[in-house]
Amino acid sequence: MEEIYVRHVEFLGFEKRFFPSQHYVYMLMVKWNNLSEKLIYRGYPEIYTFHKSLMEMFPIEAGDIDKKDRIIPALPAPKWLDSQKSTETRQSTLAEYCHSLINLPPKISRCQLVCNFFKVRPEDENPPAQQPFKRNEAIVMSTDKARGNTSEISGPIILESYRVISDYSKTSKYEINLLTGDLVEIVEKSPNGWWFCQCDIKRGWVPASYLEPLDGPEEPEDADPNYAGELYITTQAYKAAQDDELTLETGETIEVIHKLLDGWWVVRKGEETGHFPSMFLHKTGEKKEMEENVIRRQIPPPRRSTIRNAQSIHGKGRKGISQNTYRRNSRRFLLQKGDWPNQPRKTSNDATQSPLQEKENGDNIPKPAGSSPGGELKKGAPFIPPRPSPELIMERCTENTCKKVSKCTSVSSAVWVTCLRQSCR
Repeated sequence: MEEIYVRHVEFLGFEKRFFPSQHYVYMLMVKWNNLSEKLIYRGYPEIYTFHKSLMEMFPIEAGDIDKKDRIIPALPAPKWLDSQKSTETRQSTLAEYCHSLINLPPKISRCQLVCNFFKVRPEDENPPAQQPFKRNEAIVMSTDKARGNTSEISGPIILESYRVISDYSKTSKYEINLLTGDLVEIVEKSPNGWWFCQCDIKRGWVPASYLEPLDGPEEPEDADPNYAGELYITTQAYKAAQDDELTLETGETIEVIHKLLDGWWVVRKGEETGHFPSMFLHKTGEKKEMEENVIRRQIPPPRRSTIRNAQSIHGKGRKGISQNTYRRNSRRFLLQKGDWPNQPRKTSNDATQSPLQEKENGDNIPKPAGSSPGGELKKGAPFIPPRPSPELIMERCTENTCKKVSKCTSVSSAVWVTCLRQSCR
């Protein structure tokens, strides 16, 4: 039978509990050699008792006979009364202790005492019942502090709480099942739209599209659109499944104009804009590095629009931006910047022409009155600016104007243009 031993212990932080009385327990993610991962909770007095037993079992390695032979890491004795400040201060010490302990010779790191201490217990899977008016507070250790970088010490990170809007069934062992109305705490928000959450005793990845903030429908951390764009390269091909998505092949260079937390970013390719999974994008000029403790997935997370029977506690849903708005604002930005791909360059000969005479609408713009068949103006004839096409007017108008003139679509072209002009005044 294969020997089971601990191969890695990740220090996550600590939890403040109020039952049966206020106390603190540390959260440890234990990874075994059979690739299983278990979350356990241990108080500092219990950790110190284990440490003393380990030193008694290996007196030579503990330095009891000769201090030069000591290899078991030191651990300070617990205080008479623990506070949140002392519990937080000990985090880096415990993280370093666990790392050193697992790297000791196998006769110590794989002994029965160590395995029994890190083995999951019934109380780890079923923590004590919470107080009706006080929830347990989980405080996560910062990444730099967990890796031993204590040059900059930041305050504790209080986990954000989100609500599940629809039942979710996991598709891999790294995810967790959720029910509508469950409250989860967010441990990590990955840019690819998969968030690492904790729900009671369960921990795993879930799609961000199944979660909503408790305060309101809007995501407070969603960035505003950046129509200047950032250059990215597609690392995997994707075929659009909805009308507001883009189909791209591997190796195409695009511009990201809006990074959304659900993992579906808005990108621009030429004149077109659309949603594209961020997990298939890599920023140009950066080395592609594998992220630690991030499960690489083959499929992007589901979008909010594909979730059936979504039940939100907020009266109004998220105010999403339509692709028409993205496209119109993108064109307006590029026109102002002078980077519009179909915009003709102005020369001294056409400096007196109307700016509405654009190349892409050349077929829709009638020739000026008084012009000859060759396109040249008669001498002495006043220049009459051409009337823009309805399509060009719609591009230049705001979204509210487009809604106002939507009732005019059934009338003739001339009446329709007149209605547009009146609405744009």
